Amino acid sequence: MVGFVLRRVAWAAAQLVAATLILFVLFFVAPGPDLSVSGSFGTPSHGEGRSGRFQQSPGRFNETGSAAGEYVRFLGHLAHGNLGHSRGNRQDVGALVARAWPATASLVLGGLVLWLLVSLAVGVYSAMRPRSLVDRAGTVLVLAGVAAHPAWLGLVLAWLLGYELHWFPLLGYCDVIRPSAAHACGGPVQWAYHLALPWFVFGAGFAALYTRMIRSSLLEAMHEDYVRTARAKGLPELAVVRRHAFRAAMLPLATMLTMDVGLAFGGTMFVERVFDIPGLGRLLVLAIPRRDLPVIMGVMIVVAAFVLVLNLFLDLLLGALDPRIRTIEPRRAKAASTRRAQASAAPAAQPR
Repeated sequence: MVGFVLRRVAWAAAQLVAATLILFVLFFVAPGPDLSVSGSFGTPSHGEGRSGRFQQSPGRFNETGSAAGEYVRFLGHLAHGNLGHSRGNRQDVGALVARAWPATASLVLGGLVLWLLVSLAVGVYSAMRPRSLVDRAGTVLVLAGVAAHPAWLGLVLAWLLGYELHWFPLLGYCDVIRPSAAHACGGPVQWAYHLALPWFVFGAGFAALYTRMIRSSLLEAMHEDYVRTARAKGLPELAVVRRHAFRAAMLPLATMLTMDVGLAFGGTMFVERVFDIPGLGRLLVLAIPRRDLPVIMGVMIVVAAFVLVLNLFLDLLLGALDPRIRTIEPRRAKAASTRRAQASAAPAAQPR
């Protein structure tokens, strides 16, 4: 298990470096010297065209460097937490991201927990009672959840539940720890109260998809031989599902989560825009029309790191659910080394 964790951590670190390399090419090299974000780090680039050569400002770096040298300096800035300065107001991008990321993290994690709870409850019940009223109603809700765009659903629910019924606030965000001095809005209760409707809008589409996926996986697992054996032993149906079928049915769920976490951040822009949540999505939406490349790059780096951390956690969870995953990589490495040894020994074994 320790070797599996170390391999996953090393792979996540390699993915993060690859993400920074892609962002470096997009924001430093590709736009050209007049549009790149080198100036946001105090290293304005000079020269002609998009050649990838950079002339550093005097007194900051000693000599003209290549794109590789600029990338190394870029990594050095990131290692020290320096994300540059905004082109619009010259504010530190790190400070802007630090103020915005708690709201986005609260929205994503809360929506993730909500859609998992709803999809697990409805999916398991639908699998245990196929073709029941709840199962058929779940099918209708799946179609509605997939078809509804987050922006449209947020506007409709904000008008109905916020404006007409006054059950939830229309706009705003309350910090879970530090109350706002202007509005005295803060604490866990106010935090959850202001995010309840955004959580529902954010997780509605994913909950609909995962409900049907859990139902299908659980129905398939309940027809396996080991489940029929458990029933033949006289175990109650709930115990059969909980002890035998449920764990096998969760493997596709954990696998899909590793792919959908990154897609989920796309929905935060719409939800934060509708409910005026000061998160990374709204920061990105405001920076794109202004072509504020340092802010866009800083948001993308933080989102990439956050997605990789969540994927690492889900990979470890998947390894805990299925022990075969922890042993398949060493087996492949051992088989590859065996093939290389046999290939190297084959010429020596041939008769002269």
